[in-house]
Amino acid sequence: MKKTPLAETHQAQGARMVDFAGWYMPVQYIGLREEHDNVRKNVGLFDVSHMGEVRFKGPKALETLEWLTTNDVAKLNDGEAQYSLLPNEQGGLVDDIIVYCLKKNEDYLVCVNASNADKDFAWMLKNNKGADITNESEKWGQIAIQGPKALELCDRVFPFKVSEMKPFAVQSGKFGNFNIMVATTGYTGEKGCEVFVEAAGTVSLWNTLLEKGKDLSTMPIGLGARDTLRTEMKYSLYGHEIDDTTNPYEAGLGWVIKPAKKDFIGKAIIVGKKEAGLQRNLVGFKMLEKGIPRQGYALFSFDNKEIGKVTSGTHSPTLDEPIGIAFMDVALAKEGTEFHLDIRGRKVKAVVCKTPFISK
Repeated sequence: MKKTPLAETHQAQGARMVDFAGWYMPVQYIGLREEHDNVRKNVGLFDVSHMGEVRFKGPKALETLEWLTTNDVAKLNDGEAQYSLLPNEQGGLVDDIIVYCLKKNEDYLVCVNASNADKDFAWMLKNNKGADITNESEKWGQIAIQGPKALELCDRVFPFKVSEMKPFAVQSGKFGNFNIMVATTGYTGEKGCEVFVEAAGTVSLWNTLLEKGKDLSTMPIGLGARDTLRTEMKYSLYGHEIDDTTNPYEAGLGWVIKPAKKDFIGKAIIVGKKEAGLQRNLVGFKMLEKGIPRQGYALFSFDNKEIGKVTSGTHSPTLDEPIGIAFMDVALAKEGTEFHLDIRGRKVKAVVCKTPFISK
């Protein structure tokens, strides 16, 4: 297994470690519910150093990113970021990503999912329009700082006011002798940021955040709570809500597809499927009877027709009830639709509900 710069620190702090996408990662420290609640109420630190970073430089950087991604990279100015998608030639998705504009037209950083980092880099090289593309994943550690008190902690530690940055902004600076980039992005629905730090400075930054954030009840958070937090917000996870066969419109990601602005890989197929009429939509649901939804469970109408599949499911710590995300036949995919969920041969009643499951 690959290890992040914080692997030994996690062990020393009592984390339970697991294999996650080939990485040795903390799944939890003191308990999923306590960690989840602390992010919703105080501050949580996440080691996301396993995420991949790819740098695009040179006069062809923008042209290449416009072709590779669905969103309008040209609109980004220095210090701005956007959520986007890497489509494939069949109209599915290679990955979902965040693009950071460090210098307009010349220098961009793309953050990709850990499980897809090598695949994404190969795809980018294959479809390069002349950019200088470098895999910088080994160079950077990454820490997410999330929670209602997160920005107060950031202002104590970083040399500029993170609390004054707009959402989806990025600013470069120093932590000690180490280069950092602070981005006001995140995966929990809470305030906060994600900090790229030179790998050698990751442990020092982690420990400083914990020390300076003691009075804010700052604690390290494992992958378990990261998943329950993102599920409550109905944020897509690659391999669950989206994959290489998913049309992004059916996954509710039309807001990051800009076909009127530019051409991109798979554009005709992606847009064509939408225009022909989508067959399924991504919905959130709650259980009306006892049971926890899990990925792969089938959805049935009350007349016993299969109408969809669960992509993610959990017991929501915030709501204290089971919730799930699923693809459902488009005619039924609306708030208030009741259906059966097949939990290991037992049909259990559930209902489509408004999302995100919690309002922030």
